[in-house]
Amino acid sequence: MPETPLAAVHDALGARFTEFATWTMPLRFEGVLAEHMAVRRAAGVFDVSHLGRFTVEGPGSIDLIRRQLCNDVATIEPGRAQYTMALNDAGGVEDDIIVWWLDSDRFWVLPNGVNFDEIVDRFAGDAPNGVKVTAIRHETVLLAVQGPEAPGVIEKVLGVVPKRFRTVETGYTGGPCWAAGTGYTGERGAEIAVPLAAGERLYRELIEAGAAPCGLGARDTLRLEMGYPLWGQDLDSGTTPLEAGWGWVVEWGHDFVGRPALEIQRDHGIGKQLVGFVLDDRRVPRHGSPLRVGESAGSVASGNFSPLLECGIGMGYVSPGTDATEVVVEVRGTELTGRRVDPPFIER
Repeated sequence: MPETPLAAVHDALGARFTEFATWTMPLRFEGVLAEHMAVRRAAGVFDVSHLGRFTVEGPGSIDLIRRQLCNDVATIEPGRAQYTMALNDAGGVEDDIIVWWLDSDRFWVLPNGVNFDEIVDRFAGDAPNGVKVTAIRHETVLLAVQGPEAPGVIEKVLGVVPKRFRTVETGYTGGPCWAAGTGYTGERGAEIAVPLAAGERLYRELIEAGAAPCGLGARDTLRLEMGYPLWGQDLDSGTTPLEAGWGWVVEWGHDFVGRPALEIQRDHGIGKQLVGFVLDDRRVPRHGSPLRVGESAGSVASGNFSPLLECGIGMGYVSPGTDATEVVVEVRGTELTGRRVDPPFIER
């Protein structure tokens, strides 16, 4: 099983490890609660080198990306980033993705780690002559610096901070450095990539500048408080962006894989809907737990404890059309009550 290039550094910092997206990654350092609050109140740094990274370069690159993804990169411009999704012919989400448009005909595409090979092959198989698709995950380290004090940390180390959903290219220790004002926590900050040889130094310097080392446990509680979906739980190949309540990521002004199926849903209705909920209890709803919202039934997609709200929160799929606000989640044979809430669960 692959491990992050920074595994030895994490081990020296006292990390507990877990298996995630076929990789061995740090789950926590000081503890999930402490790391969560460090990001909400100050700054934290996550090693997210398991995420996919590949370049798309050459004339015709923009047309390839537009065909493959449901958002439309043509609505932004070089120097910006965009959240989007790769769909199948039935409109299901094969992956949710960030695209960095660096300049002219040069892009970075960042899929989830577990889907990396599939998405790279999909792009390479559709690439016309003159467009080069190149996997670069194996030769780079990717770090996410997040929190209200993250811009100051990044400025201290890199000398430049990308604005929200903007990209920058700069230098670091004599080599290249790429960054975008993106993240998965709802906080300010950036995701930063450097060649392997510079990864450990960058990670240590970010920590010395004030960012707490954080693991995937806190990353999950942070993203859930914001209502951000996790592929494999809230999104999958059998769920469309319309069913997930992410219709804004579908740009109808261009052709893309899965569009005909989405048009049918758009015009005739969806088969299920994602709802958010807050429990009247500190207990944690888990993926697959039975869920009722009024008379609509289904199951929990994602659930966890919210350190800010100090209770269980989650998202799940139920049959569509209900306006009910009363929620019941069954956890280990006990029915927990709560109320329906439209994510995000907190305001930032």
